[in-house]
Amino acid sequence: MRVTLRRPAAIAAVLALVVVASPAATAAPAPEAPGGIAGVAVPSLSWQDCGTGDGFQCATAQVPLDYRNLSAGTLSLALARRPASKPDQRIGSLLVNPGGPGGSGVDFARGVVADLPAAVAERFDVVGFDPRGVGRSSALACLDPEQTRAAFARMTATRRPGDFERGQAFAAEFHAGCQARSATLLPYVGTEYVARDIDVLRAALGDAKLNYYGVSFGTYIGTVYANLFPKNFRVLALDGGYDPDSYANDPYRYDLGQFRATEAAFNRFLDWCANTPDKCKFGNGKPGQAFDKLVADLDRDPVKDADGKVTANGASLAYRIIFAVNGGSPSWTALGAQLAEAQTRTGRLVRPIAANAAFFAANTAVECADRVYPKSTHQLRARLAIAAAVAPRLGPVAAYGTPGYDHSHAAVCQQWPAKQASRYAGPWSAKGSDPILVIGTTGDPDTPYQDSVVLSRTLRNARLLTFVGEGHSGLSNSACARQATADYLVDKTLPARGARCEDDPAPA
Repeated sequence: MRVTLRRPAAIAAVLALVVVASPAATAAPAPEAPGGIAGVAVPSLSWQDCGTGDGFQCATAQVPLDYRNLSAGTLSLALARRPASKPDQRIGSLLVNPGGPGGSGVDFARGVVADLPAAVAERFDVVGFDPRGVGRSSALACLDPEQTRAAFARMTATRRPGDFERGQAFAAEFHAGCQARSATLLPYVGTEYVARDIDVLRAALGDAKLNYYGVSFGTYIGTVYANLFPKNFRVLALDGGYDPDSYANDPYRYDLGQFRATEAAFNRFLDWCANTPDKCKFGNGKPGQAFDKLVADLDRDPVKDADGKVTANGASLAYRIIFAVNGGSPSWTALGAQLAEAQTRTGRLVRPIAANAAFFAANTAVECADRVYPKSTHQLRARLAIAAAVAPRLGPVAAYGTPGYDHSHAAVCQQWPAKQASRYAGPWSAKGSDPILVIGTTGDPDTPYQDSVVLSRTLRNARLLTFVGEGHSGLSNSACARQATADYLVDKTLPARGARCEDDPAPA
């Protein structure tokens, strides 16, 4: 169901409560209407020391649960800020988001202060918030850790008969858990409402214009904000961009890009490992064969705890690799050592994965709130088969396993019954906005580089900075990209057209 606050017909069909702009009219809302909705109160923020010893202050903000029905109550958003270290030179607040979906902005703010050049923390109050349904902001729950452990225990890293049917059963189990634990919140965690929350927070922070830095899924949040409120931001830096229309409206195509990119990044690691056996301690020059044997061995004989419960197998190891390749080339030496450890059934890659249950719940539920998969089960079967075929090492666990991260959601989202009250479906051009910076990494395993290219062309006033390298986001992997981002945030200085950062670090 495509419902958006921006289409009067859709509003009338759902609730004749407010009047908002049509897609053709993208003027910014009046200052007295934070979030673009008349009657939304600006939260009063009471900042208190977080008690973490790093100068961060914490607060909570009350925002509407349902922007279509302000009488439905509110929910609390958790915030943390580090006040500008040079208050006499302060520009304003810098709101940051790490993506996921499901990542904690409260935690991410500390990383931004540490990772970006000092000028950012000097000139901005760096502010992170946990989006609705995430972390400290009414966290979603679907499967509990024990159910997550049990689901992974039934998975394998390689194809086997009945995969599709098992995937359907995993999806039904996950959906039932979400309904049992989070049914009230599920319709309201989509990105349109998160973007409206951000505008309410902008007003609460006292900023006439938003300053924003978002990574990965945080770029999609920023893109939706730019289209709802194109006149309401000063700077918008989007690092690791999403192709927004493909993500929201053609999810099979979008997911296939991630299957391919993740597999390709892992294969580049394996190639490096094969060519530099003196630095890579895994596989004795044949890491691909060694990896295939390792996951098969772990699927056949999984790691168990003292009670005999499976805590790690080939499927959980493959899932951990999906995350590990985000570290880029600096992490390759360590990844080789961790794979060698896993051969002895010890180390990071065979730790229990059940602790990720809360993240998997938010990641899945938000994406199911945002996206529309065709209802054809035949099409689902065919598209998952293609995805698993193009990514034979890391694809099957995402295609046929329990819903968890990003491209693993097709089966559950395709049968998602919750109302998509907070879904945004376009437009995407942010007509009339100030310049936007998009940063794309050529070897990004999580948000393929081509998506950043598409995003920079979709937005009417955007500039693309290319980091030629490995890993997820320029912030994490390129000093050049970090400096260019800081220059834009502080001075609104964009890199030259066609600019490229070529400082990919060597394997450490």
